[in-house]
Amino acid sequence: MTAQDPLDLRSYDLVIFDNDGVLVDSETLTVEVEQQLLAELGWEMSTAEVVARFMGRSLAAEVAEVGDRLGADVGARFGELLVERCTQAYADHLAAVAGVPELLDRLAVAGVPTCVASSGTPEGIAAKLERTGLAAHFGDRVSSAVEVEHGKPAPDLFLLAARKAGADPARCVVVEDSVAGVTGAVAAGTTALAYGGSLAPRAELEAAGGTWFARMSDLRISARPPRGV
Repeated sequence: MTAQDPLDLRSYDLVIFDNDGVLVDSETLTVEVEQQLLAELGWEMSTAEVVARFMGRSLAAEVAEVGDRLGADVGARFGELLVERCTQAYADHLAAVAGVPELLDRLAVAGVPTCVASSGTPEGIAAKLERTGLAAHFGDRVSSAVEVEHGKPAPDLFLLAARKAGADPARCVVVEDSVAGVTGAVAAGTTALAYGGSLAPRAELEAAGGTWFARMSDLRISARPPRGV
């Protein structure tokens, strides 16, 4: 494999995974809850509009936007109900994204470093990884949007994840599924891979600078050493 093969994860010093929609199959559940809740509060949106406006962003950013539109009290209520209803939905239905456990096993065997960079809270990220059996793959190598001033689509979260690992962002690859996430990964100077198994349209992910792929099995780990070794 060469540097022209972005899907070869062995070409990088660090693989940074988004959590929701990439590691855990939570985005569809979340968007359904968001759409229903917003309608109850007086802001009707299509599924596509919810995805475009909120997917990949932090809870704080969503609450602020709802507050700007419907009032601060409604925004705060939205945040409370969203956490409550999503927690129940995850308890009932959350699973690892197809192919992720096998991919993480292969990366571990190959000695490719990995971490998580998510818009979720530390508690929420941990709960989802535990529930889906993925927590042991990452240990404490997790970064949350609450640790940075600006969440996705800003580059801050990915720069933080790279800094924690002692990695040059230019030698990192980010696996994302949202336009906000891909935008932030590109702005951070990393290679952005856009997973097509979630909800964001392929054209928008590619326009943001992501290399689109359909299945986790499309991500390769070459038998050769990384570049520079």
